[in-house]
Order: sequence, then structure tokens, then C-alpha cells
Amino acid sequence: MKLSARNQLKGKVLKVEEGLITAKITLDLGNGNVITAIISKDAIADLNLKADDMAYAIIKSTEVIIAIDE
Repeated sequence: MKLSARNQLKGKVLKVEEGLITAKITLDLGNGNVITAIISKDAIADLNLKADDMAYAIIKSTEVIIAIDE
């Protein structure tokens, strides 16, 4: 796999929670870091994603917002 996106995070699929149209994928990135993505159910079928698979979270965004608690 070659992509121009530089933010590629490899992780283990913890769970796949399917809804009516979309699904929530939770990846364990290691060291206590977890990331969640919402993708289509068609994408899950195309990728044959299931718990314990290895997958990549690829982040391509025009902005990142940082916040702090006051």
C-alpha cells in the first residue's frame, strides 16, 4: 500500500459495531491509544473487516483543532 497521506496509524481492530448504513470501527494503536472511525457498511464488506484484524487509520484533513480544559 502506497499513499500520499503521511498520517498512517497501524492498529488492531478491537470491534466493529454495525448500524443501519454505517459502522463504527475501533482500532487499538498500542500503548493505550485507541482511535475510532465511522465508515460505510459497504466498506466493511469490501475490506472484510472483523475484530482482531490488523488495519490502518489514515488521517487526511485540512485542519486539526486543539482544545484544553479550563
